[in-house]
Amino acid sequence: RTVAWPVADAARLAVDDFVVMVKDGPALELLLVGTGARQKPVSAEIRQLFAAARIGLEVMDTGAACRTHNVLSAEGRRVGAALIPVG
Repeated sequence: RTVAWPVADAARLAVDDFVVMVKDGPALELLLVGTGARQKPVSAEIRQLFAAARIGLEVMDTGAACRTHNVLSAEGRRVGAALIPVG
């Protein structure tokens, strides 16, 4: 499913931005986070949320996240993407 994600700045990412991805919907095995034009790290608290839920978390620039999502989806993997627009 597709859900609007009201996040526009990777520097402001917080655990609350990801709770719905961990608790709702079909179980993911991996979430790709696209942080805009450049890769930016996420906090240890966000990483802990995904580790506790046993969901892989990969952070990369948004273009790479889109490409990776397409490849993994084509392989039948349970992958999601949280994408910040480039621009």
